Amino acid sequence: MISVAFLIILFSVQKFGTSKVGLVVGPALLIWFCSLAGIGIYNLVKYDSRVLMAFNPIYIYYFFKRNSTNAWYALGGCLLCATGSEAMFADLCYFPVRSVQLTFVFIVLPCLLLGYLGQAAYLIKNPDAYNQVFFNSIPICSAFWPVFLIANVAALIASRAMTTATFSCIKQSTALGCFPRLKIIHTSRKFMGQIYIPVINWFLLVVCLMLVIFISSVNEIGNAYGIAEIGVMMMTTILVTIVMLLIWQINIIVVLSFLVVFLGVELTFFSSVLWSVGDGSWIILVFAIVMFFIMSVWNYGSKLKYETEVKQKLSMDLMRELGCNLGTIRAPGIGLLYNELVKGIPAIFGHFLTTLPAIHSMIIFVCIKYVPVPVVPQSERFLFRRVCPKNYHIFRCIARYGYKDVRKENHQTFEQLLIESLEKFIRREAQERSLESDGDGDTDSADESCSRVLIAPNGSVYSLGVPLLSEYNQDTRGGQGPITAASTSGEVRPVPFSDPTVSDTEHSLERELSFIRKAKESGVVYLLGHGDIRAKKNSWFIKKLIINYFYAFLRKNCRRGIANLSVPHSHLMQVQER
Repeated sequence: MISVAFLIILFSVQKFGTSKVGLVVGPALLIWFCSLAGIGIYNLVKYDSRVLMAFNPIYIYYFFKRNSTNAWYALGGCLLCATGSEAMFADLCYFPVRSVQLTFVFIVLPCLLLGYLGQAAYLIKNPDAYNQVFFNSIPICSAFWPVFLIANVAALIASRAMTTATFSCIKQSTALGCFPRLKIIHTSRKFMGQIYIPVINWFLLVVCLMLVIFISSVNEIGNAYGIAEIGVMMMTTILVTIVMLLIWQINIIVVLSFLVVFLGVELTFFSSVLWSVGDGSWIILVFAIVMFFIMSVWNYGSKLKYETEVKQKLSMDLMRELGCNLGTIRAPGIGLLYNELVKGIPAIFGHFLTTLPAIHSMIIFVCIKYVPVPVVPQSERFLFRRVCPKNYHIFRCIARYGYKDVRKENHQTFEQLLIESLEKFIRREAQERSLESDGDGDTDSADESCSRVLIAPNGSVYSLGVPLLSEYNQDTRGGQGPITAASTSGEVRPVPFSDPTVSDTEHSLERELSFIRKAKESGVVYLLGHGDIRAKKNSWFIKKLIINYFYAFLRKNCRRGIANLSVPHSHLMQVQER
């Protein structure tokens, strides 16, 4: 009952965030490590300091020579000495890398080594006290209860570290399309990685309570944790090997040496813990299989849904036949149609045209994509392109987010950033057309202009010819093509001239920008289309089961992408595709 009460309290305070809870429990963890080191040093001095000889690797050989099979079984217990270390890597988004490295090297590792060495020294003189060796080795009886309290608090903190690491892994898996979307709450304004996922939090609470209530033996829980630990180590080694080959491109001999050494040691430990599958480890294996099944179904279904949308997209010939009014009435305003396509016109747009009595004067197909980088700069967030001719006023926008990006902006902030990026895109497009028109009239002048102007991917325009002021003045006096002076803010400042072609371009640019501003003033509406994906009748039974039932269930109960923006219902319009 005490364990159940502590678990409920632990998972109930998760919502307050890592920073707030860390201020309360952080000092307790420091006291715990210091007490480990102090007790270990006392036992080393009092009982037997010869245990320091254990650092000599020759004693590993002697241990296996004397105990053979029992020594191999004992390897599984050795894993429990390192439990929790895998949480450090998942928690790197919560804390700086340097702080984790310094804390582990100068506090965690020395204190743990002293604690284990002290217990070994105590067991040499008291071999019958192995059941509760830590508490039995406490030197002063009056210190038992304070150490007992600190030990329990430290255990709770360690459990909480694993929970926050789980939140981080789930968030990054969701961003990479490998897990259903869930509600994510950001608990810190300073650190973007500190998050809280309510569904996962309460799910872990239920699982932990079931384990505590139905598994009475501490050894079974230890066995389950051991196989989870070695599983994480093996997967980490395999993934690092892939990164070394594909990303870092290290010499193949070095990579194979790394793989053989580390994976060989881990496979040895893994073979040791396999014998305990019937004594608790099966729980972790079943849990891992269930999670892998959910992730595989979601990834496969999402990929199949995207491929289906690509095949069913509307053709440009149909759009040309409909004309710039799209065969309906164009009402003032901006419609943001969310879909997964990065190219082409989604089929759901046809349902809006046939269902609604009117469509907005400006349509932007918004596609939110998570790219495999931590953070995407704000200036490079949106990518635009025209979908149809200019008088259609239809654009494609790809909003890119990294897997560590925080999407906390409300719908008004999102709309403002999107419209500003669209205006930059239109100005950049006009600038490019102006340069092309100059190139048609005078090749030499075009080459000179292109050598002086650079358009960045984020829409910013940089002038490469600014230092050449004498040339700039001579060219403008000589009546040659205009040279555009630009700033890094993305605003183009053309030099005055009397070319009627460019003047028409300016008027066209101003008209389009004015059209966008008026459409923005009329209001922005979010257009959502909900389509079902079903397996074909002649498909395999397993495919029908996965797509029509498992994936449909996950998609129905997951969080929709629009939920990340606080969009009022008055700005939302939905159509169901049948």
